[in-house]
Amino acid sequence: MLSGYQFTWIKSGNPWVWLTAGAVSISLISVLGLLLLIGWKGLVYFWPTPLYQWQDEHGQHLIGQIYQQNYVSLDQLSNQDRQWPDSVLQSGQAQRLSIKVANRDIYPRDFISVLEIDLHHQDTPQDLAVFERTRSGDFFGQPVSLESEGHVYKNSLPKHIGLALQSADAVRDQIDDVLQNELQGVTQQLNKLRVEKRLKQQEGQATAAYLKTLYQRQDELEAKFTLAENKILALQEQLSSARVLVKDMKGEIISLPLESILDVWYPNAMSWVEKAHHWAKQVGKFLLDNPRESNSEGGVFPAIFGTVLLVIIMSVVVMPLGVIAAIYLHEYARNTMLTRLIRISVVNLAGVPSIVYGVFGLGFFVYTIGSSIDELFYSDTLPTPTFGTPGLLWSAMTLAILTLPVVIVATEEGLARVPNSVRHGSYALGATKFETLWRTVLPMVSPAIMTGLILAVARAAGEVAPLMLVGVVKLASNLPVDGNFPYLHLERKFMHLGFHVYDVGFQTPNIEAARPLVFATSFLLITVVVGLNITAIMIRNNLREKFKILGND
Repeated sequence: MLSGYQFTWIKSGNPWVWLTAGAVSISLISVLGLLLLIGWKGLVYFWPTPLYQWQDEHGQHLIGQIYQQNYVSLDQLSNQDRQWPDSVLQSGQAQRLSIKVANRDIYPRDFISVLEIDLHHQDTPQDLAVFERTRSGDFFGQPVSLESEGHVYKNSLPKHIGLALQSADAVRDQIDDVLQNELQGVTQQLNKLRVEKRLKQQEGQATAAYLKTLYQRQDELEAKFTLAENKILALQEQLSSARVLVKDMKGEIISLPLESILDVWYPNAMSWVEKAHHWAKQVGKFLLDNPRESNSEGGVFPAIFGTVLLVIIMSVVVMPLGVIAAIYLHEYARNTMLTRLIRISVVNLAGVPSIVYGVFGLGFFVYTIGSSIDELFYSDTLPTPTFGTPGLLWSAMTLAILTLPVVIVATEEGLARVPNSVRHGSYALGATKFETLWRTVLPMVSPAIMTGLILAVARAAGEVAPLMLVGVVKLASNLPVDGNFPYLHLERKFMHLGFHVYDVGFQTPNIEAARPLVFATSFLLITVVVGLNITAIMIRNNLREKFKILGND
């Protein structure tokens, strides 16, 4: 039986307060724990893992990094009839190692699974190196010599290889400069000439004199194109002439062209300071480089850029639409059946599955509006579409429609909190309704508007399903922003961190190698969303301090 005090305590509602506080605390701890797990799994990938060398029961050497360790019951192993050590028999399970042996272009598997009792003489030689390559993944081995410009270096190899890589990076920068500043510009001019020639021929204005001048310009551009190509071939030949000879775990000497090597490090010979410096360097490359090897290697800069740019354009589109709709519904529209139906529809739209918005965006924005724009303004490039194909603009518009209900509801709630006395005071001073809204009401509602934007950004930044239909791609050849007019190319396809996580986790041919990148990219996506939200929250707090009304919004 409950005592009078206990009954009073329960009746007061205090138990429910404690239960609510406990539930909130457990939820926060769970979220923080999940973030810490994702962050640890992702960031530890960039730490230089030691390279081990073993000898198996057949006397064969094995070189690799320990990727994962777990214990397996003896009943689950196929070779149950073998002689097990007493320690294994007593525990009833054996330790299994997942070892990354790399050298993907030589061995059939990037990872192998071996029982720990089958490996002997574990060692960490100081001269074992990890070669980061442009293709075929990493290469593990012992450097033997460096052949460069007719010289063969066998002593002080780390120093000579480092200098050779610096020279190779400089040559790669020259190649990129020629590609972007010469080849790309010449290609665009040639395309413009072809379009101009076709238009003149369609209009019947392609006179002999015009064609002669056009062919002269075309010959000049083709000569520049050939010159740029020759520059690139000469630079590539300079790279391919140097190579590093490496001894792999089978004792075979493998020749690695210097043009395929991006970096070299010796994890077993590195101090903690050197490892921390290497970790920071690898994280920087992950943030700033382009992806390689079907997105399972390299960086994610195009995906970061595409995600942030998409959210910014979406915010620019959704904010005025949402605010104007909320102002009309609350300030101008009468409380009729139609108005109530619109409000119910707005609330229900927030629960529509996101993939439905993707289908709507594909049908309405891409195939209807985009095709109409092509027919009106880009008819000279048809049948090749410009805006009549999925791109950045239609992705932003689709996400704007998806998040529009959130902004409308938040803004309308903010308008409802403004006392009518404020409006009446403005009217009494001779202000019109528009002046009252613009100069008095909207500034006071701005914190609520920013709250709606925060919620919209939080939802839009993580959406993937609709983007797969209206613009996102696995690998984008060019960023939506460059140095060519009009500088912001809204018609281009783009990369997105959410889709990158899906692609790396489920579509890449080497799932084991790409698994750490899934955690790293997921953590980065969370960081980007949090960063965007913190920026919006700081703006909202600033506005809240400037226009304080009725407590918090």
